[in-house]
Order: sequence, then structure tokens, then C-alpha cells
Amino acid sequence: MKSGGSLSIWFFIGISLLVNGALIFARGIYEIIHPPQQQVVLFYLHANVWWGGLLLILGVVYGLHYSPLHQRKRNAANPNAS
Repeated sequence: MKSGGSLSIWFFIGISLLVNGALIFARGIYEIIHPPQQQVVLFYLHANVWWGGLLLILGVVYGLHYSPLHQRKRNAANPNAS
């Protein structure tokens, strides 16, 4: 790896979204399999599965788009860009 390079903050945001989405999604799947005794009013909508899945997908998109490998390929294809 070259010295003095920088990473985009969006890469780390993507990783954060990915991890949080995976945790929320996994908890939602667990609650579908083992429903809690005291359910919230709109439990049947499974909001944690939907939001966890959305965060997971966004995390993958941001993580791949702003990954250092993708940036390196983009810079190699266009050497005159800063």
C-alpha cells in the first residue's frame, strides 16, 4: 500500500451501515423465529427486518463503491484525475 494515501469517509460509513444492518436484520430474523411474549403494537410488520435489510444493502453499495480497491482501479483508468 502506498504511503500518504487517504480513504474516503464514505467507505467507513458504508462499513458502519453494513455492520449495523446485519445486526438489526439478524435480530429481526431471530424475533420471527422466537417471538417475544410482550410484542409491540405493530410487531407483525417486522420493521427491524426491513430496516436491517435496507441498511445492509446500503452498506454493501457504499462499501463497494468507495472501497480503496475500487478507487485504485478508477485512478488507474484515469491517471490525469486527482
